Amino acid sequence: MATAATQTPSHNRVEPGSRQLAPASYPKPPAPAPSSSNVDKIAADWLSSLNQVLGGPDLEGINRLFLQGACWRDQLGLSWDYHTLNGPQKIISFLKESPKGCRIKSISIDERKPLYKPHLSSVDYLGRVTGVAAFLTIDTDVGTGRGIVRLLQDQDGTWKAFTLFTAVHGLKGHEETINANRPYGVEHGEKPGRENWQDRRAAMENFEGDLEPTVLILGAGQGGLTSAARLQQLQVPTLIIDRHPRIGDNWRNRYRHLVLHDPVWYDHLPYIPFPSHWPVFTPKDKLAEWFECYAKSLELNVWTQTNLKTATWDGNKRQWTVELERRKADGTVENRSLHPRHIIQATGHSGEMSSPNIKGMDGFKGDRMCHSSQFKGAMENAQGKKAIVVGCCNSGHDIAQDYYEHGYSVTIVQRSSTYVMSSKAGLDVLLAGLYQEDGPDTEDADLMFMSFPNAMLKRMHVDATKEIAKRDEKLLRGLEKVGFKLDSGPDDAGFFMKYFQRGGGYYIDVGCSQLIIDGKIKVKQGQEITEVKPHGLVFTDGTELEADEIVFATGYQNMRGSARKIFGDEVADSVKDVWGFDEEGELRTMWRRTGHPGFWFFGGNLALCRYFSRMLALQIKAMEEGIMKYDDP
Repeated sequence: MATAATQTPSHNRVEPGSRQLAPASYPKPPAPAPSSSNVDKIAADWLSSLNQVLGGPDLEGINRLFLQGACWRDQLGLSWDYHTLNGPQKIISFLKESPKGCRIKSISIDERKPLYKPHLSSVDYLGRVTGVAAFLTIDTDVGTGRGIVRLLQDQDGTWKAFTLFTAVHGLKGHEETINANRPYGVEHGEKPGRENWQDRRAAMENFEGDLEPTVLILGAGQGGLTSAARLQQLQVPTLIIDRHPRIGDNWRNRYRHLVLHDPVWYDHLPYIPFPSHWPVFTPKDKLAEWFECYAKSLELNVWTQTNLKTATWDGNKRQWTVELERRKADGTVENRSLHPRHIIQATGHSGEMSSPNIKGMDGFKGDRMCHSSQFKGAMENAQGKKAIVVGCCNSGHDIAQDYYEHGYSVTIVQRSSTYVMSSKAGLDVLLAGLYQEDGPDTEDADLMFMSFPNAMLKRMHVDATKEIAKRDEKLLRGLEKVGFKLDSGPDDAGFFMKYFQRGGGYYIDVGCSQLIIDGKIKVKQGQEITEVKPHGLVFTDGTELEADEIVFATGYQNMRGSARKIFGDEVADSVKDVWGFDEEGELRTMWRRTGHPGFWFFGGNLALCRYFSRMLALQIKAMEEGIMKYDDP
């Protein structure tokens, strides 16, 4: 008898080719609980033993220092990639197979702040498994960096690592031009024919004469701006191009009432954080204005109204030849041929819009039918108009609420299920202690967040998601009562894991859920669309809904699809798919080598761009200085 194929529930779906990441397991809590009186000695003794093993010939000593379920997560320290090594045997194998052995030469306790020193710390969300944590400094063969270790007692009382995180933050001899390394700004003394700052800035911005960018970035959103900012401070000549008339138009041109769902403390950009008066949640036009100020303040080279016409890679010269068409401020059109050694595609982590192809779409006679990315806002004085929004994630809900507030009769179409959390409950639980007023410095918060391997983060968020649901119980029960289908995210791990695993499938509620509960926005649940009629939609159950306007909030394609459209099949076929977890639990292809030399993908929310812009810039700088080769492990 044939067996029907099992369909993966929508909340457990992954990006094609990526892995379903299993939540990690916690060890049994030690008995008795550790005391704070000897945390310094515990951390120092363990670290001394680790340095001896890493510097010696017998790596089997790793078994004595790491629990069986432990992870060592590393970013550019052990190799030129991102790795999560699960269990002591995996760590030993990785170090033995490394051509240069262990590139990390020493690890020390960071004692610059009280926060950094060894202290008691829980490794689980509920605080039931307590050990000793310490911030670290690392020294590698080529760089320096930071880390965090969390130690737990084994059943025999031995202190071993449960998680170790290490990350390179700088290259020796190629430090960022900030703080003590800032530029002087003037050359005193006699210098006939000297140029002033404005002259030098214009020449650099326009790449006059023989000047060429080492890196060309496509897109002046948060990905392009943050990666250019990092490269600028590493003295790597970089040019951003964007087809829009102004920096920030990628946000400015989105629907009228869009406001970021992430709070200000989570969204700071490198080098210039948002000022202290900034609102907790940033309106999209305010963010666009900030992007313009940011680019100007950091002297980033940005060409707006510029299109990439062709891009050809020369494998022998290891450089691109790109043809650009630039409309300048005076209205003239300039064609330029440049030869960057790297191209960063920072056109948005989501890629091209994913629009359905449904029978009858060409025959729609209503006022508007578009993808959510093309929606500018509901029309004024629209009482009596009918709107359908297909899709139930952030954009779908925001657009439905916009329609309702402008007098439309609105139906939101939910084909599968959605993870919903209120903005307050979700952010209070998930970002508490890290990204908040009077919280740690952003650099420290980022380090703490990244220090948890994603499998461990997923396990923690199973408990965190339960807490959010408890706080949101009234909201969630109200949604279920009106037929809105909820889920709890992949393996009940909620919002972050849905974002990392598939890039969507959630709504951070800022008001639309109550409109649905109150019946002010209607829900069509669990039915696919079979046909677009001249004035509405037909569903698989045979029902029909009338509509003057239809918006498809149906998400976006993989960035690889954008690469194919921009660069052609040769490039697209040589790069790997983007987003979702790889076999070690790291996000695929983004901010790391793609499979095509000189070609990089960059995207994500503001926080991820802030953090990984440094990591990408360090890789490019290392290649340019001959510190690493593209094929180095």
